[in-house]
Amino acid sequence: MPDALVIGGGPAGLMAAEELARAGRRVLVVDAKPTVGRKFLMAGKSGLNLTKDEPFETFLSRYGEAAELLRGPLEAFGPEAVQDWARELGQEVFTGSSGQVFPKVMKASPLLRAWLVRLRGQGVDFRTRWRWTGWGDGFEFATPDGMQVLRPKTCVLALGGASWARLGSNGAWAEMLAAKGVELAPFRPANMGFAVDWSPYMARHFGQPVKGVALIVNGKSRRGEFVISQRGVEGSGIYAVSKAMREGAELMLDLLPDWPVERIAERLSKPRGKATVTNQLRKVLKLDAVKLALLQEFARPLPTGKELARVIKSLPLKHSGPRPMDEAISTAGGVRFSALTEGLELKAAPGVFCAGEMLDWEAPTGGYLLTGCLATGHWAGRAAV
Repeated sequence: MPDALVIGGGPAGLMAAEELARAGRRVLVVDAKPTVGRKFLMAGKSGLNLTKDEPFETFLSRYGEAAELLRGPLEAFGPEAVQDWARELGQEVFTGSSGQVFPKVMKASPLLRAWLVRLRGQGVDFRTRWRWTGWGDGFEFATPDGMQVLRPKTCVLALGGASWARLGSNGAWAEMLAAKGVELAPFRPANMGFAVDWSPYMARHFGQPVKGVALIVNGKSRRGEFVISQRGVEGSGIYAVSKAMREGAELMLDLLPDWPVERIAERLSKPRGKATVTNQLRKVLKLDAVKLALLQEFARPLPTGKELARVIKSLPLKHSGPRPMDEAISTAGGVRFSALTEGLELKAAPGVFCAGEMLDWEAPTGGYLLTGCLATGHWAGRAAV
């Protein structure tokens, strides 16, 4: 029988397991899937963004309403600690021009393999295809060998959010915690794309990136990029404003963020001769085909003169809401911090701690999600010790 049980083999669970093992506890990690770290590996397919190299208070602010609640964990295991952790596992890192930090190999698999070797060397044991089914006379699991019951001295739950169900994060645990009296916030998609009912004209632009624009939400403008897909819009620029959009804020696009509206109007005031408005925009303003398509899609018929200049600076992107939660990169909602002690221990279940995406916090992509999972796993593991 293990001293400490960790349910969930993602970054938060593995970090909690490591802290427990370092303190000499006999640790068992169980996961419902055939292997651990599946979402971690998927996130690394396009380049594993470990963290963000920026001033700590700026970094902390990216967690919005949960920032102060996460201050302790992030001060204990923040961006610098994440980079040191990767180096200790033999993975050198580099910082890109935007401050994002990646392993030099740009993959998650070498890091995960090295981490699992170290954990096993510390005595951590693993069981996969073990699905937690609830509390009974201990922690009950459906396993390939039938029902198993474990009664550890302490347990860390790192069960993920409610997106990417095929990788193990389906939020099914919420009913079991609610039955225990744990206060939960409803799940909502985060870092997700938005559905757009495109006209047939836009089909030729599916898969194309939209670069060199600013996204304006609630009067705040930020540079970003996104992709036009068959189903709508997605990508880092959209994800950065997805929380506000989810809550009803309108998205406007500034197609020429380096040009004041007066300069655009002045350029458009020149006689265009026999050229069409579209050709004038292409030649005089250097708008590329994707930006021209967005103008035609959302501002047809195109106005003229200064009104067209204003539209170029604040083009409303009309959408029909977020894509489904299972397509979201992460989720908001989960275990409320009011249901936890400062050490992330469940008030309704003493000796049981929570970590990672199952907590009620959200952050944009760019290293914040992974750092938050590692930090809360580290914090819960130390508290569990």
